[in-house]
Amino acid sequence: MKKIKLLALCAIVAGFATSCQKNDVSEVEPEASVEKLSKEQIAKLNNLGVNTSDAYIADFTELDGVTQKYIFAGGDIKFPLNDFDNLPDLQSLADGNKQYRTNNLVTGSNRTIDILGYTGSGNALTSTMRTGLQWAVNNYNRLNTSLNFRLTFGTNFQAADMVVYNNNQGGGGGSAGFPDSAGRPFKFIQINAGTSSFGNNVNEHVIGHEMGHCIGFRHTDYRSRQSCGQNSNEGSAGVGAILIPGTPSSDRTDSIMLACFSSSEDGEFTSTDITAINALY
Repeated sequence: MKKIKLLALCAIVAGFATSCQKNDVSEVEPEASVEKLSKEQIAKLNNLGVNTSDAYIADFTELDGVTQKYIFAGGDIKFPLNDFDNLPDLQSLADGNKQYRTNNLVTGSNRTIDILGYTGSGNALTSTMRTGLQWAVNNYNRLNTSLNFRLTFGTNFQAADMVVYNNNQGGGGGSAGFPDSAGRPFKFIQINAGTSSFGNNVNEHVIGHEMGHCIGFRHTDYRSRQSCGQNSNEGSAGVGAILIPGTPSSDRTDSIMLACFSSSEDGEFTSTDITAINALY
């Protein structure tokens, strides 16, 4: 089975950051001019449970044309610099470890989510991506949770709560983010152009994964990234996690949320994925 080294979401609630499915090449390449983090910023990342060894600050532009500074860490996580100081630290546990859960979930009226599949020139979803998006939305809506995704296709991204678009980058995967402190889902989901070549089911998987990030999920095997054939903790050394009730603790649990997926994915939630979503929503 061909393993595609792509990140996936997790059944652990996370703060407002961006994590992405990607291949071995970083989703966002460092710009010519990057800034180093201050000692205070490094300490804050440690308190968030994030590995700081390769962290830097650089500009990034989304579909709406807005460019702002982000802190990039681990090659697949980004934090808006202007809101960085407001992110809640991980809570200490009795054993001295910290949990990977913050208070940032989608709340209240924000749980009715208008999601747009972008069809505008230059960043339009391919037909395969569009099918994957429709199937992924169907998967969430059939669970009958407090979330309600209302899918349309078009170009009016300003009015949407969540926007899925083609970023024209090579390789499979994409990137998204986590809910903000106001209880809103993360808005922009980028899908790499190369994802389209993997077919409808893999696109369903990738987009469903990124939608999961936007409502507050992280990687199931964050402690080891074993699904990628690795043994590296995405957080700082010794950081633990609080499981969502009813979900298994094993890094090897079959899940749409594992850090890497294969080219034979069917795009469907596993029973533990469903348990995790129902527990939160």
